[in-house]
Amino acid sequence: MSSLGHHTPTSATGFLAHQPNSRNLSARSDDSKWSGPVPVALPSPLRSRPGTDASDFDGEAASELPYSPSERKRHLSSDAGTSVVMYLDGGHGQDDAKKDIDAESDVDEDSPYPEVRVSVSNIDDPSMPCMTFRMWAIGMTLCLIGGAVNVFFNFRQPAPQVIPLVLLLISHPIGKFCAYALPLRTWRFPSNVPYYGGSEFSLNPGPFNVKEHVLIYIMANVSIMPPYALSAIVVAEAFYGMKLSFWFNLTLVLATQLTGFGLAGLCRRFLVWPASMIWPQNLVACTLLNTLHAEDESLVNGGGITRFKFFCYAFVATFAFMFLPGYLFTALSTFSWICWFTPNNRVVNQLFGVESGLGMGLLTFDWAQITWVGSPLMVPWWAEVHVMAGFVLFYWILCPIMYYTNVWELAHFPIFSSVPYDRFGDTYNVSRVLMPGEMRLNVTAYEEYSPLYMPAGWVITYLLAFAVSTCVVVHTALYHGEALVNGLKRMRVEKDDIHAKLMRNYPEVPDWWYLGFFVFFFCLAIIAVERWHTDVPVWALLLALLLPVIYILPGGFIFAMTGQPITLNLLAQIIPGTLLPGNLFANMVFKVYAIQTHVEAIGFVQDLKLGHYIKVPPRASFIVQSSATIIAAFVQVGVKQWMFANVEDICKPHQKDALTCPHTKVFFTASAIWGLIGPTRQFGKGSLYHPELYALVFGALIPLPFWLWQRKYPQSRVKLISMPIVLNGVSQIPPATGINYSSWFLVAFVFQYVVRRTRFAWWSKFNYVLSSALDSGTVVAIIAIFFCLQFPKGIKQPQWWGNNVYLNTRLRVRYLLTIIVTLPVSTLAAPRDIPLPSSFTWLLSNFPG
Repeated sequence: MSSLGHHTPTSATGFLAHQPNSRNLSARSDDSKWSGPVPVALPSPLRSRPGTDASDFDGEAASELPYSPSERKRHLSSDAGTSVVMYLDGGHGQDDAKKDIDAESDVDEDSPYPEVRVSVSNIDDPSMPCMTFRMWAIGMTLCLIGGAVNVFFNFRQPAPQVIPLVLLLISHPIGKFCAYALPLRTWRFPSNVPYYGGSEFSLNPGPFNVKEHVLIYIMANVSIMPPYALSAIVVAEAFYGMKLSFWFNLTLVLATQLTGFGLAGLCRRFLVWPASMIWPQNLVACTLLNTLHAEDESLVNGGGITRFKFFCYAFVATFAFMFLPGYLFTALSTFSWICWFTPNNRVVNQLFGVESGLGMGLLTFDWAQITWVGSPLMVPWWAEVHVMAGFVLFYWILCPIMYYTNVWELAHFPIFSSVPYDRFGDTYNVSRVLMPGEMRLNVTAYEEYSPLYMPAGWVITYLLAFAVSTCVVVHTALYHGEALVNGLKRMRVEKDDIHAKLMRNYPEVPDWWYLGFFVFFFCLAIIAVERWHTDVPVWALLLALLLPVIYILPGGFIFAMTGQPITLNLLAQIIPGTLLPGNLFANMVFKVYAIQTHVEAIGFVQDLKLGHYIKVPPRASFIVQSSATIIAAFVQVGVKQWMFANVEDICKPHQKDALTCPHTKVFFTASAIWGLIGPTRQFGKGSLYHPELYALVFGALIPLPFWLWQRKYPQSRVKLISMPIVLNGVSQIPPATGINYSSWFLVAFVFQYVVRRTRFAWWSKFNYVLSSALDSGTVVAIIAIFFCLQFPKGIKQPQWWGNNVYLNTRLRVRYLLTIIVTLPVSTLAAPRDIPLPSSFTWLLSNFPG
């Protein structure tokens, strides 16, 4: 560990600076007063490289690139600087000079992907410290506070959320202050101390660097969000009256959080080491980290605005502007402008509405709305085209056709909604079908009350979910089968790029470390369900674990290349609902264990790739990820236990502090629908929605014609089509709505297509910086609005036209009041006395306003 005298090898993804240890310091963190040599590095992705041509830059001429390789050698920065390592004369010997020449000779080798070249440095400084005292102190403190705050506000509505990006921004000035204020003294361990004997320890090994910073960010990524298992625990206690102990809660949370950690490590050779696994989210993080740690970049780019200044300007502008759509003029967020002119036209509201319409208006001025499905400046253009093609095909074409022809009684309900309905058009009341005082279905009450009806948006969502579940497996086998076999044989999956070569400087984490985590925490899950007599069979846990094991690679491939996640939500509800009907708690445990293991595995892999880009030693990433997750689990479960022991009426509708548990209510409804009513009644033979199951067959077959065609015609553009992305890209509906996708694609078209093709130099320098600035400014503004304007009692949102106009449309009123036609209980047919629209033309003629 570097803080113990061995500067742990690590690396920075972009702007990189050598940090001498405290013995070379003549001042605390003033870089100009360092007496030692100062190598510096900055990603210079815009320069041409051997082996690249104009096509790599989308037609950008080499002459338009900002500077030549010869110009790179004259630049210098303290904490981050030029794109080559360069030393001032600081007493280096000939050996060091030779190493410098060797390092400089590798500069022209870089990633084959332009997106990576513009974000990630192609050099490394293995002497840069990362496992320092201040990294642990800052990271653990912020993560534990952030995790506790998120658990608390998870039970409140409305509520802010502390996301990792916020902690990344907060930790930067704190780290700089620690580098200035902490003592420079170095302590040496006695030689007889095991392992650490003779090594040195310093609270301040030098300036706060990018490797320490990224480890803090990785801590936040894995530890501050509320564990999904808490939803099952709270639902069991608050809604079903079960009594669960602190130790059971902690054991279940640890098992669900860390089984995926072991699974992630076993997938590194497929999802981390290959250069083609880009992980677009990491490129934005790398760019932001590089920007924060670059100080004299204007020298590198020969003048003009620096990335850091650009980030600051964009951040401040975004922060200030967000007060308009976020508080003062909220109609800019739900910008259903066409509906304002015809507020009583049903069809116009359904097609162009924002909250419960298809979002064909395209525009919103709220960056939080635009980035609901991910930053459009982050996802590759080809993937964005796939996602939008799927959205248009299924939600702008198929969904209206099914709705206006009343397929499966869809015309009785809102075209777009995030809740299921009963035959009266009201939100389905789960409590009406429960046995009094028990967690079992009252069949008589169910038959007297109502079957469960889904709005058109949900019908399409489940249709696609069935198709994706088989499509991704078949697609992965066809397109990645050879790579999977080679990986299992421990053969090279791809040729190493420069980043993989630089990571050879650091000892890799043995597979058995991750395998040990995987086995241990699965056994911990078994202990949880057996020791506390939960009536969850062990075979159900094995089956729940099998789902993420099967889908980790297919889902990881898609997420790594497109930024679009694969969810197991549907399968994790249908399988236990079919095999364990009526066993509510077993259904909930199955769901959280399968989903959270998969989500955590993908998240851990993503952070491993981020460490790979920054050249952080793999063992440092392993220690940081596992430690932060385990310690945070204790704090988060403790906060939940304290709240439910001390907060009066928590999770009740009229709780005085608005701690009404909105997220757990959604989980409760889903648990009752799938665990009580069950998939057999919903999708079984003879049910209304049974035909949706044929999507399983469709999903398995649809990749085949594209694969066969591209094998016969390798140069055909058909090889660019990826059906899993088309089918899965819209998986965030609901709760996402049409406007989230249409506005997202509009922004993507501007920046990822137009600007990238016509102004590649600008795009290379500022695109990811702009994305991180917009994200950062929006998040900070939302938190400021909540705590300064919404949270204090007595302060209300301004009442004027700009905050009310979108509330007065016909669809919005009907969405809120759910005034829908009543369906007869004895049949799924339409009411005898009220004719339903049989076609789109009929609806237009009968409901013009």
